[in-house]
Amino acid sequence: MTTAGRLSRARVPRGGLARDDAPGFSGGVRETAWCAATLTAAAAAGAAALVVAYRRAEWGEPGQFAFFWAGMVLFTLPAAYWGVRRSTAPRLRLAVLAGYACFTYLPKLLRNPSGPLYHDEYAHWGQAHDILLDGRLFQQNSIVRVIGDYPGLHATVSSMAALTGLTVWHAALLVLITAHVLLVLGVAAVAGQLWPDPRIGVAAAFVYSLNSSFLFFDTQLGYESLAIAVLVWALACALRAMRSSRRGVRIGWSAVALLLAVVTVATHHLTAIWLTGILGLIAITCTLRGGELIGVARVAWGLAARTGLITVLWMAAIAPRTSSYLDPYLGRALGQFGGLAGGGSGGRTLFSQSIAPWWERATAYAAPGFALLVMTGAAALWWRRRRTADPLTSAGTAAMLLVGALYFPATLLILTPAGAEGARRSWAFSYLGIAVAAAPLIIALLDRRRRVFAGYLLLTGCALMLVGNNAAGMNPSYRFPGPPVFGSDTRAATPEVLAAAAWLRETQGREIRLVADRYSGLIFGSYGEQQPTTGSATFPTYDLYRAGPGRPISAALLEQLRSWRFEFLVVDRRMAEQVPDIRIYFETNEPIPHDGRPAFTRAQLTKFDTMPWLIKMYDGPHVAIYRFDFGRLGATTRGSVR
Repeated sequence: MTTAGRLSRARVPRGGLARDDAPGFSGGVRETAWCAATLTAAAAAGAAALVVAYRRAEWGEPGQFAFFWAGMVLFTLPAAYWGVRRSTAPRLRLAVLAGYACFTYLPKLLRNPSGPLYHDEYAHWGQAHDILLDGRLFQQNSIVRVIGDYPGLHATVSSMAALTGLTVWHAALLVLITAHVLLVLGVAAVAGQLWPDPRIGVAAAFVYSLNSSFLFFDTQLGYESLAIAVLVWALACALRAMRSSRRGVRIGWSAVALLLAVVTVATHHLTAIWLTGILGLIAITCTLRGGELIGVARVAWGLAARTGLITVLWMAAIAPRTSSYLDPYLGRALGQFGGLAGGGSGGRTLFSQSIAPWWERATAYAAPGFALLVMTGAAALWWRRRRTADPLTSAGTAAMLLVGALYFPATLLILTPAGAEGARRSWAFSYLGIAVAAAPLIIALLDRRRRVFAGYLLLTGCALMLVGNNAAGMNPSYRFPGPPVFGSDTRAATPEVLAAAAWLRETQGREIRLVADRYSGLIFGSYGEQQPTTGSATFPTYDLYRAGPGRPISAALLEQLRSWRFEFLVVDRRMAEQVPDIRIYFETNEPIPHDGRPAFTRAQLTKFDTMPWLIKMYDGPHVAIYRFDFGRLGATTRGSVR
């Protein structure tokens, strides 16, 4: 028999169970009824607990964390039980996975059902809204400067809104829920291309759902939320192409994989890079395996090379700003981590001033250790089976072990202020490797004689990872509602700032260039439909605020503002009264002290009232808007600073 023939025979994942395990018709009906009844009751109880948790958080009452995690565990554990049962029918497994995906979107849906809430959501919502209004792709975005170069999500959302008549936000919810369901099913499909047992695919999907990005980050209106679902299906198609024995079928699945790669590249830069890297690792492990996998390795190298070429060409021709956007995060993170390792400064304190309960913080510290234990067991199982397993399964598992291993060094970057954000964003990808590699170990443990003990152990570990990973990945202010908090992306939309943004749009029009802090900029750039800047190393607009009364402001900065046609300055006087909740005033790399005290004085923020080249147009309890009058630069200062 040929090598391709052996791979083809080994590859075919059974659509359901082995015949000996398949239930009869009457048994299948009873099983389906019991499953539907238990999961419906669990979903209702879980959803009620989530609502109670959010209401308690909103009213400032205790117990929000306990109710939230009780609600999640109430559905997750029985769903996992039904999914990995040996006697569960194939269609029922599919229904359980789809139902689980829908339920795990519920926390984010309840968190903000009517409009954007997170930092990046304001940017993506505004971008899709502009495309719907103007019909133009690749427009620059003032909140996240590279997202205009990756219009896949925005084009999809605006098209859905135009076709259905839904608002941009509700069209986005439809797209995101669909992507979330496809992500869960896609992880199971990737695992299904490596192992014939469908329970392994279900186990992989559940393990992947435990990563810190799954509940809140990859459910938000962001380009990764769509792109990561496309990534897993591109991998599933790529593995199907490698499995194929017939040339025509292999070319067809390769073409579909490359088409999905193009969609990924057009949607999100990091996801495209990870897709290229994962395909490359599969190609390397297939090459090292040699023998029967030489032909498969050629297919893998071809897919990896073409995906990489598409990514490079897109970033060079369409999105050249991407490298400069990404470089500072990694460079500063490595520098801070080096300083930390050398005994210097640059670290950050985990859970500093966090309101999370002790048990949630404890699980956050325990989760990486449990993941390491699971990965060690998965690696041992792979090593024991490496000679007897299907060659592509063995090589693919090795690649996934390598992908999953990247989770652990990324976890160390959480100790640095600049690296924390990048570390969190990498976990959604590295956890794919953990999920696919660990799934066979989970099923092997459940198939042991003492499977009851193994089952309880796994369910306990599932609960620990679910709580711990999310506690480490998202601050409580991102996960729970509450009163307005200065310096929190999720609570920036106060009535005062919304009113100021609406006033500017209604009286002065849209797409006006203005200077603002991070939080005012979110609202003015989204709801206000303006083009704010919050400063950068090459355009330090924050120096306007930092200058003391009577001190000169950089002539070069003023010339930049004039030549780039900036028209307004927004000042939030709370910067002199409170410390931002996330310790940022303007942007991540700002040269502003963060010592637990407000970084500005009231005199610094009211000095603009006396500057002749600024005209106050709007004044609220905290927010003031000034118009630049650069023609009066050099005129005598009016009065004195209050």
